Amino acid sequence: MQIVEPLQVAIDELSKLPSIGRKTAQRLALHILKSDEEVVESLVKVLHELKSKIRICSVCYNYSIDDNCDICNNQKRDRSFICVVEEASDIISIERTNEYQGLYHVLGGVLSPLSGKGTESLKIKELIQRLESDEIKEVLLAINPDTEGEATSLYLAKLIKPLGVKVSRIARGLPIGGDLEFADDATIGRAVIGRSYL
Repeated sequence: MQIVEPLQVAIDELSKLPSIGRKTAQRLALHILKSDEEVVESLVKVLHELKSKIRICSVCYNYSIDDNCDICNNQKRDRSFICVVEEASDIISIERTNEYQGLYHVLGGVLSPLSGKGTESLKIKELIQRLESDEIKEVLLAINPDTEGEATSLYLAKLIKPLGVKVSRIARGLPIGGDLEFADDATIGRAVIGRSYL
């Protein structure tokens, strides 16, 4: 069956979004097509505002509507503690826990020579400048524990330690509700090494 051109174009564009395959893109396009005009106009308005109003914080590179994000402007945050993350979306995950009260620094990715991501394409120089100018006592590396994340963490630790700043990493191990029987050896090993005391 031939799909009419505007619908096919919508499917093609929606399928360019991350985690959206052709079938999901088709379902979304058909849902939008069936929706009331007001719903579609509201979606278009929200997407336009998202792109036009959101900017990058000039301090930590988080998403913001001002030059500095709400976290950087919040004087109640622990200003001696910086959590380094790969992407701004990681901040959302950490903030949902309500367990961390320090500041952040978004690298903009991880070191990945095969993908063309070297030290110059990440916000590493800006992190070091913050550590040299602010009174930071600890840096928490909250970077994904894959090969590139591990390499990035080791590289950052090597740069940060000579500055006299303590470097820590988020714990890794079994998820809440996880089952030892189904966990891989590396995860169980990390859980044992990163054990906490009661």
